[in-house]
Amino acid sequence: QVQLAESGGGLVQAGASLRLSCVASGHPLSVFAMGWFRQAPGKMREFVSGITWTDTTYYADSVKGRFTISRDRGKNTVYLQMNDLKPNDTAVYYCAKDRRTYRPTLADDQNEYDLWGQGTQVTVSS
Repeated sequence: QVQLAESGGGLVQAGASLRLSCVASGHPLSVFAMGWFRQAPGKMREFVSGITWTDTTYYADSVKGRFTISRDRGKNTVYLQMNDLKPNDTAVYYCAKDRRTYRPTLADDQNEYDLWGQGTQVTVSS
């Protein structure tokens, strides 16, 4: 039923690291851009990071230098390595697939992502 599944979230102290995984079933990811998004309570869902089908990467200003997105094509999995976590990184993290193949750059509109995971909770304490 779930075609995209995130895992790897947890409760950590500030400064710690986590690696999130997004595993796809039924949809090979190699020719799609993928994005990571997060949503904190009472806030809008926001872009965190993305990777094109050619593996060009993008990062929100708030996470650049700390987070790294990557993919393993053999495992049909996208990762988000999160280092030096801060309390304001606390959110539910979602991965999503671009609806179009071979898009050269990341889509600006979240509506262009047509497949979403159920999310994984990341909580960072002070």
